[in-house]
Amino acid sequence: MGFGVVGVILSLLLVLQASGFVSVQQANASGFNTLKGRKQASGCNLFQGRWVVDPSFPLYNSSTCPFIDAEFNCQKYGRPDTLYLKYSWRPDSCTLPRFDGVDVLKRWSGKKIMFVGDSLSLNMWESLSCMLQAAAPNAKTAFFRRDSISSVFFQDYGVTLLLYRTPYLVDIVKEDVGRVLKLDSIEAGKAWLGMDVLVFNSWHWWTHTGNSQAWDLIQDGTTLSQDMDRLVAFYKGLTTWARWVDLNVDPTKTKVFFQGISPTHYLGKEWNEPKKNCNGESEPLTGSMYPGGAPPAVDVVNRVLSRIKVPVYLLDITTLSQLRKDAHPAGYSGEISGTDCSHWCLPGLPDTWNQLMYAALLTM
Repeated sequence: MGFGVVGVILSLLLVLQASGFVSVQQANASGFNTLKGRKQASGCNLFQGRWVVDPSFPLYNSSTCPFIDAEFNCQKYGRPDTLYLKYSWRPDSCTLPRFDGVDVLKRWSGKKIMFVGDSLSLNMWESLSCMLQAAAPNAKTAFFRRDSISSVFFQDYGVTLLLYRTPYLVDIVKEDVGRVLKLDSIEAGKAWLGMDVLVFNSWHWWTHTGNSQAWDLIQDGTTLSQDMDRLVAFYKGLTTWARWVDLNVDPTKTKVFFQGISPTHYLGKEWNEPKKNCNGESEPLTGSMYPGGAPPAVDVVNRVLSRIKVPVYLLDITTLSQLRKDAHPAGYSGEISGTDCSHWCLPGLPDTWNQLMYAALLTM
């Protein structure tokens, strides 16, 4: 292959990447070295930066949003501090566009946006619902909740936000031998068809054991087993999801995001305070690096996305979320007992996830 052809291909990749149609992982897979992280046309890495106090935050009031579950409603259930509500994300090399809910509703007029995944998808879905409701407080809405699928419909704009609860993305099927986690099956994907935006998420439930484990056996091909390495299982399940996306998503009609790995803060040694967890934390870590490093699931996500053919935008939220040890419900999550260092208060960190997704959509 001559240099001229290589140059043409490289230029095309860079143009498509900047336009939001080719992921950085896909460019890497093509043999070209690109900078780490997803970039905008300006060359900005939205996910490298720091947290700063912003007096204009939060973007909505939890007391006026009807969509927040008790487990995320920290102010209602007695959290005494409010500084955690005032932090905004500032990328190092550019300005993150301020979220404009009315613009979102107009751009997405007649569209369907579906979040697919576990309770972190729920966290992000409720956040976006509140952000849009605050931007258009007089807009008529229809709110529908069920076990597997829920929706908020903004009637004046024809915009539907949906949530499909499926913590593993792949199927769990009740059989004579018990509940079987099928690593190569996504029958539930039929409900995801016809969407204009899909936002996928999975990881937290893959680590559950004992009574909190949602399955009794794992099926990998024709092999049934009691258990297996959870990172291996996650990789196999996510590979099945990637195959589903390649076979079922038309990228000219549907934009696909993967909501990156959301961290937990149960082990203070990860931020050099070994006797602590998230309880009582009121400020984020300073700087842009997390002492504990990235969770191993991040590597699995990157490996799978490097092979997927349909463009998938990775919301690379892991590091910026690791810095927010202050943003969890801790003991202020309704009637749920214990300390919750897995989910996030609303208003709070998931609002930034949605702001980053909005910024990405502006480039697409």
